[in-house]
Amino acid sequence: MDADAAADFDSHVRKSLAWHFGTATGSAFWLGKRQSLGFDPVADIQGAAGLARFPDLSAELRTVPVRDLIPRGLADRHFRVHESGGTTGAPARIVAGEGRLPMLRWAREVLLAGGLPPTGDWLCLGPSGPHVVGADVQRHAAMGGGLCHTVDLDPRWVKRAVTEGRGDLADAYVQHLLDQAGTVLESQHIEVLSSTPPLLESLCGRPALVERIRRGVRAIIWSGTSASPETLRQLDEVYFPEARLIGVYGNTLMGLAPQRPPAPGDTRACVFETHPDTTLVEPVDEAGAVVPYGERGRVRLHLVSEETFLPNVLERDTAVRVPAAPGARRDGLADLQPYRAAGSADIVEGVY
Repeated sequence: MDADAAADFDSHVRKSLAWHFGTATGSAFWLGKRQSLGFDPVADIQGAAGLARFPDLSAELRTVPVRDLIPRGLADRHFRVHESGGTTGAPARIVAGEGRLPMLRWAREVLLAGGLPPTGDWLCLGPSGPHVVGADVQRHAAMGGGLCHTVDLDPRWVKRAVTEGRGDLADAYVQHLLDQAGTVLESQHIEVLSSTPPLLESLCGRPALVERIRRGVRAIIWSGTSASPETLRQLDEVYFPEARLIGVYGNTLMGLAPQRPPAPGDTRACVFETHPDTTLVEPVDEAGAVVPYGERGRVRLHLVSEETFLPNVLERDTAVRVPAAPGARRDGLADLQPYRAAGSADIVEGVY
């Protein structure tokens, strides 16, 4: 991040702290935490560097009454409740309203620059129900005047089956999802397919669906789980060479980090960047220091928007830090992988 961008974000942080800890504007959640922080968030935090002083309270999003998360200054707005996939335990909940739209509009511009068709109908072969990704994909389709078809997908059921050693049940459920996708692809003109790497890999085992995608789909957006470079190469070069393959990193808490167009000097095929106005994501070492460029660290999130304040959240991912593209205000992230602490059990990603 260059000096001007850093100064702008520091100013944004100060204004946001005054909002989220103001008696008339802040949420019950953060107003209730103010006295226990050990510092004055409005007087003592002057910018992004101070956000790491906050405790990581993301675990409390599993149990907090969601109305406590709504800022009092936005009490007249409509909010939706969204849940995470529950990969590391009970799902976390957030509330999201129209404040998410600027991030989605920005992400659309990045995706368009990367080859997303500006119009056309979409198929979301991804989570439905309480998961925010389904709502985001439908909004992306609508921004281009398109319709969005969906399937009925509960990612937690797959994770439960895998965890319990019922691989047969998980496999049967994946085939059920592909049957739903096939019904849409065979009868509708779909130009954008949004899905996850595990589901795309399973789809490749159905030649008829592969051929149908090759005939009509112009872009495939993958997200939700990590993907190896070889998996991406196979999808891009072997199975779907006619379509533009575009990655999106993100989750319920941080929002979307789309794959940026290739920048001069990029040595990695897929580099993500986050929304510069509200989101600061940094790979950090075990001591919490930002790692040098080219090094891998655990992803630390600071989300600072009018609707949501989530500082110092340690995510379940690691990433390689990449320099910002020319003109960009955020460093890039590459080669996302699940974070595994020493001695911890493996994370079950399932299909999302």
